[in-house]
Amino acid sequence: MKRAKQKIFQDYIAKQGLKSTRQRDVILDAFLSSDRHLSIEELYLKLRAKHPSIGYATVYRTLKLFAESGIAREIHFGDGQTRYEHVSEGEHHDHLVCTECGAIIEFENESIEKLQNEVAAAHGFLIRYHKLELYGLCTKCHP
Repeated sequence: MKRAKQKIFQDYIAKQGLKSTRQRDVILDAFLSSDRHLSIEELYLKLRAKHPSIGYATVYRTLKLFAESGIAREIHFGDGQTRYEHVSEGEHHDHLVCTECGAIIEFENESIEKLQNEVAAAHGFLIRYHKLELYGLCTKCHP
């Protein structure tokens, strides 16, 4: 799957007339190796120790390119930070977001998906995409 996303990205930047650079490759590898919802700053800090020549603006622009190419999705959890997550064709998940510590838990639930489809059908509505985010306290933060 990692190789497929690398190819998608390489094809995208070539189509856009952009160069494949070592810095973009390093950022892509770090992004694809992470299993977290990364903010620009988190990815930048992760890279900075090993690759001090990669600047914040480069990480920002590269993450934007990942989203444009379809290998990443920008997500906003209401805390003022844009985070990025991997996108896999045909995969869908929702999020539980802890309002205390910021933990983000991904989950899938067929019953919820079925209910959403039933509600849409009852209203003659065609769902193109959706997101479900539930906000509260994780097990570490609630009494």
